[in-house]
Amino acid sequence: MSRIGFMQGRLSPQIDGKIQAFPWPHWEAEFSIAHEARFESMEWTLDADRLHENPLLLPDGQARIRELAAASDVLVNSLTGDCFMQEPFWKALDDRRGQLLSDLAAVLEACSAVGVSFVIIPLVDNGRLENDTQRESLLDGLLPQVPALARRGMAILFESDFAAPALADLMSRFPVETFGINYDIGNAASLGFDAQSDLHAYGSRVRNVHVKDRLLGGTTVPLGSGAADFPKVFSKLARIGYRGDFILQTARALDGHHLEALVRYREMVRGWIADSRA
Repeated sequence: MSRIGFMQGRLSPQIDGKIQAFPWPHWEAEFSIAHEARFESMEWTLDADRLHENPLLLPDGQARIRELAAASDVLVNSLTGDCFMQEPFWKALDDRRGQLLSDLAAVLEACSAVGVSFVIIPLVDNGRLENDTQRESLLDGLLPQVPALARRGMAILFESDFAAPALADLMSRFPVETFGINYDIGNAASLGFDAQSDLHAYGSRVRNVHVKDRLLGGTTVPLGSGAADFPKVFSKLARIGYRGDFILQTARALDGHHLEALVRYREMVRGWIADSRA
């Protein structure tokens, strides 16, 4: 059955006003808060800033993550690599590209050490693919990781702003077993994409879902107040047999009551899941 989880940091005060960032002062406390609120999973978030200081990249930090996950019964099954979007190796050259690919390998190894199954590479914003050269650089950088991914039972998932035909074409270049799609409901709605046709085109490759709402051509807003047609999306996901995680990557609470907002959003998602499978 699907788990409903949350993006790391959503249970903490915002960092410098950002909607999403690694919650340095609060990352350990989020496990116990999530446990008390009966959340089932957390998606780790990783920034380029202080990358190698992140507890995920440190042996002691990995041990602490495993300890906290076991004590709280909160699974860390996926990671959003904002670091890859912030500093995309597919847009870098020479030594810098080599350094960024080494960082990728280190992140994958660290994820394996704490039990992360899915590593999300965002091909959006600064990470969006703008030409064939970048596309080939992405392929050249990632395909050598296939043996290690297969050995570790992991997969890389792409979050992209591609329309369905272009995304389906990109995915055809990557092995099904080790590469998939992270479907972001809010991003798709903001771009005016149709969930029915999109998921028909590539739904078999979707292995993780981000739940958020956005205005058409605009920013993130509270669930149900934007352009996303959630009943339609959840109905289509049910029809294609999706049983993966739903990760709340939702708008932050303007009043600072982030836990209450997240619990409210979780109940909305539970309702959409139940209705879609009735």
